[in-house]
Amino acid sequence: MGVHASEREFPLLKAVAVKIAEIYIPADRRKDMDPEAIDAAAQKILEDTEERPIQVRLGKNRYVLVKGVNRLEAHKALGEESIQAYIVQAKRY
Repeated sequence: MGVHASEREFPLLKAVAVKIAEIYIPADRRKDMDPEAIDAAAQKILEDTEERPIQVRLGKNRYVLVKGVNRLEAHKALGEESIQAYIVQAKRY
């Protein structure tokens, strides 16, 4: 039995459905938006080949995007109301 790449990356995390409307995209993540990557991610979603959850952390009354802005925007563009996400800890500096 093979292990999915995301299971190797986050072996103890379980992806959960998160409402897209509850996800805040910080300015430093917004600059990573790439229309071509969004289109490619949307195509993968339509083909049912996009399986990698985004990463969010808990913020004040909302989730904050950590990784996966193009996948998130692709789900928005397709009219999805929720997305699979890993809830991760905030990095401490």
